[in-house]
Amino acid sequence: MNWRGREPKRAAYNSSFDAAFQRHAAPMAFDGKRALARGKQVLELEAEAVRLLADALDGPAFLRACELLLACTGRVVVTGMGKAGLVGQKISATLASTGTPSLFLHPGEALHGDLGRVRPEDVVLALSKSGGTREVVQLLGPVRAIGAPIIALCESADSPLGGGADLVLSLGQAPEACPLGLAPTVSTTVMLALGDALAMAVLEGRDFTREEFARFHPAGSLGKQLMQVGEIMRDGAELPLVTIGSTVADVLAVMSQTPGRPGAALVVDQDQKLRGIFTDGDLRRMAEGGSIPVGEAIDSYMAADPKRLQPQELVGEALRAFRDTHVDQMPVVDDDGRVVGLVDVQDLLEVRI
Repeated sequence: MNWRGREPKRAAYNSSFDAAFQRHAAPMAFDGKRALARGKQVLELEAEAVRLLADALDGPAFLRACELLLACTGRVVVTGMGKAGLVGQKISATLASTGTPSLFLHPGEALHGDLGRVRPEDVVLALSKSGGTREVVQLLGPVRAIGAPIIALCESADSPLGGGADLVLSLGQAPEACPLGLAPTVSTTVMLALGDALAMAVLEGRDFTREEFARFHPAGSLGKQLMQVGEIMRDGAELPLVTIGSTVADVLAVMSQTPGRPGAALVVDQDQKLRGIFTDGDLRRMAEGGSIPVGEAIDSYMAADPKRLQPQELVGEALRAFRDTHVDQMPVVDDDGRVVGLVDVQDLLEVRI
């Protein structure tokens, strides 16, 4: 900012900035060593609580919960209040993205009409640390009247929620990590971990595939890595094909005339089956020898049996193949070995992998 001729305004600006900084700066009494110790203690307490939860996991109850979710022909309706509700939203999102249709139902809104979203074919997953959250407990009777089974995630089966549910997955009774003993910390961590355990066990029970996962994650870096090679490969007029026995001159002409200048030509036989690849790198090495034998057959200069991809492979797997082999182009073939496309490393860059 140019302050020439505006010194009073500059002084006022600096004064305002200093005041704002002081308001947001850490108190002078802040003890960094104590804060670090507290941070480590919180992580240790939460890690220990999850370990204890794993050791104490009730096999029959957990398996029955998995069976209920796998047999559900409706949706898994997750509900919870406050911090448990926030955890419930994440559990619902994880279920939905891994093949189990799910929605989150706010218990307060449910008691004022949104209960109509619950159907007999649904399964209700109710979350409450104490098992006594009023809004959640009040849902038990109406949900039972609808006919949907209820799975409770709470500390004890002896709680109001546990006693009214069809099945209880116990969270255990580890103390919170909050120095005041008030803020939900350990309890929400174990609740989330148990929800993840349930979701992943159900995912495995469904034989949920990477391809199915990709359908639910079309955007972002993850979605792009889960695209199939067939979606990004060059084909048709952009596919630089030459037949075995073609001269080096013919191959160079195809490489230079193909739209997109792929930097390679794929050598195929009369059945369109892949026999080799010739790249810009091969051309440079040829030129380093002193001359380019333009009249000779490409057979002696191509790389035979190159690394290849298939259209149904995931783009993330193709990226790993490029990194492992340090090549810039890979042919794409069908199950019979016929060339159907080409992937250039630039194609991966264009989709921002």
